[in-house]
Amino acid sequence: MAANRLTRRSDVTVTLINPRPSFVHRIRLHQLVGGTDGAVVAYEDVLADRVRLVVDTVTRIDAAGRSLVLADGGTLRYDHLIYAVGSGSADPTVPGAAEFAHPIATFEDAQRLRPVLDAAPATAAVTVIGAGPTGIETAAELAEAGRAVTLVCGGLLGPYLHARGRRSVARRLARLGVSVVEGPDTKVTAVTRDAVRLGGGRTLPSEVTIWTVGFGVPDLAARSGLSTDPLGRLLTDETLTSVDDDRIVAAGDSAAPSGLPLRMSCQAAMPMGARAADTVLSRIGGEQPASLNQVFGAQCISLGRADGIFQFADRLDHAVWFNIDGRLGAKLKELVCSGVVKHLADEGDKPGGYKLHLMSRGGTRQQLVQAERDNAPVALPSPA
Repeated sequence: MAANRLTRRSDVTVTLINPRPSFVHRIRLHQLVGGTDGAVVAYEDVLADRVRLVVDTVTRIDAAGRSLVLADGGTLRYDHLIYAVGSGSADPTVPGAAEFAHPIATFEDAQRLRPVLDAAPATAAVTVIGAGPTGIETAAELAEAGRAVTLVCGGLLGPYLHARGRRSVARRLARLGVSVVEGPDTKVTAVTRDAVRLGGGRTLPSEVTIWTVGFGVPDLAARSGLSTDPLGRLLTDETLTSVDDDRIVAAGDSAAPSGLPLRMSCQAAMPMGARAADTVLSRIGGEQPASLNQVFGAQCISLGRADGIFQFADRLDHAVWFNIDGRLGAKLKELVCSGVVKHLADEGDKPGGYKLHLMSRGGTRQQLVQAERDNAPVALPSPA
C-alpha cells in the first residue's frame, strides 16, 4: 500500500525490498495449511508498474548514511525509508515446543507444515495450540478437511469475542468435530513428539502439533541502533515517524506509534501503509504530516469454507453483542480477504484513491494517546 501510494508523485522513485518474489496473503495462511488456497498473489497483480521490486533481505539500516545493507552483499541508498517488516511468532519458551510444534505465522512456516500433515494418517490426532483468530481458523479448516482436531485454548476461546459471538464459534467448532479444551488449567507446559501436556496435569495425544501462540518482530531496527519497544517494534510518533530519524517512517506490525501499537489486522496494515506514504509525501512537499487516524470496527474469523463470524466492536475496539455468523459471516470474511487484494491493486492503478485511513472516527486514537501520556482512563460515550 505504501509503495503504490508513493507513486502519486512522478518525481519519486520507489523501490520495494522483499525476501520473496510474490506477495504473501497472510490472512489466508490457514487455508494454505488446509489446502484450500495458495496464500500468494503475483506482485504484477497488486504492485504499481513504477515500483521496482528487489527480492532480497535487508540486514542493516545505516540511518546516518541513509543506506541499506542487503543479504546479497549489496547496498541501496534512500532519501526516505518506510519500515514495514511485519511480524511472525515469538520463539516459544515452553519445553519441547520449538522442537516438536509447528508454527504457522509465516508463509515458510505454513509451507513446512503442509507435507507434515500430508504424511500423517487421516486419523492422526492434530492439536492446535492457541485460540485466537489464527488458532480458531486453522482448527476449523483442518477439521472441515476431515482431520481429528483438538484446540487448546490456554484460557478462553476467542478472547477478543463477545460472549454471544464466542458461543456461536463454539457451536460451529463442535459441529465440525473440534474438541475445544479451555479453562484456567489448559496452558501448555510441555510438547513432546507425540503429546501435549497441560498445566492441570492432563496429557493430550498429538501426532501433529500446531503452534499459534506468541508475537515477535524481526530485530532489524534494534540491530540497526534505532529505538524500539520491548518487543522490538520501531518507536514512532503519531505520524509514524521514527523518534530517531525523520527520514524513517514505519507501518504495520513492526511499528509502535507512541508506544501504543495497533492490533494485528488488515484493518491496521493498509491504513498504516497509506498513512506512512502520506507522511513521506508531506515531508517531500514541505508540509506538516498528519497524525494517525486509525479506526477499528470488527474482527472477522473464518470457520471453514462455509461458516464464519463478523464480530462488531465499539470505538475502543471492544467486542459488542452484535455479530453476523453462519454463511453470511463466511461471505463477509471472504469479502474482507478478497478486498485486501482489490484495495492494493486499485491503489496501484490509481495511487491516492485509498481513503479509509482518513475516516473521521479515528479521533479516538488521539484520546487514547493523551490518556496514556496523562496516565488516566478514557471515558467515551457508548456508540449508538
